[in-house]
Amino acid sequence: MTRIDATFARLKADGKKAFVAYIMGGDPDPETSLAVMQGMPAAGVDIIELGMPFTDPMADGPTIQLAGQRALEIGMTMDRVFDMVRAFRAGNDTTPIVLMGYYNPIYSRGVDRFLTDAKAAGIDGLIVVDLPPEEDSELCLPAQAAGLNFIRLATPTTDAKRLPKVLQNTSGFVYYVSITGITGAATAVATNVGPEVARIKAATDLPVIVGFGINTPDSARTIASVADGCVVGSAIVKEIGAKRPVAEVLSFIASLAAGAHSA
Repeated sequence: MTRIDATFARLKADGKKAFVAYIMGGDPDPETSLAVMQGMPAAGVDIIELGMPFTDPMADGPTIQLAGQRALEIGMTMDRVFDMVRAFRAGNDTTPIVLMGYYNPIYSRGVDRFLTDAKAAGIDGLIVVDLPPEEDSELCLPAQAAGLNFIRLATPTTDAKRLPKVLQNTSGFVYYVSITGITGAATAVATNVGPEVARIKAATDLPVIVGFGINTPDSARTIASVADGCVVGSAIVKEIGAKRPVAEVLSFIASLAAGAHSA
């Protein structure tokens, strides 16, 4: 059982929905990014998604694109992302960490080396948005063999024919993208999301977590109420990009977590 599996089992036993929060590794600088990350569990974050900075983030809107640029400009690398994770693990061995991003930096590093380093640093799962199921042998299957969950995205355009393929080698949870488009571009609507989540849950025993378009405590609550939890990314990254003090960022994160947990 991975940390992700254990977290969902605990939440289910407590009758709570999951709150997942995304930050870009190294944004706006490694020290601030780590301070936010270290404060997230106490703010109510159940699972941390840590972005891997990349030059061409095709699924991301301007907010997360800029965060990646800021991180790259100050010299953030995959090694420094792993350094962040190791520093976090020195004080927290229970909160799951999922690396989220694109395949190019992983491919450039070499899959075997990447997986060895990720596992050693304390990573629990991967979300790689530009690797379809047809390429599972590239990373998904090796990741699972290494003991990492490989979390797949389903979208409003994932039809009944495609869904089984998407779910085939997915583990940890299913990430349902609530909108058609990029991160931070639109608002998730529970009446649209609910039936889609139900459709996915009819095909898998995995938890279904909804992301994209959630930016307030109220939207976190309403979306979590029709799923197993929710993800907030762009709204948090926007606060970091505005150079808010770490305490203010964590207070905002806590408000979002309270919204999700009240569902």
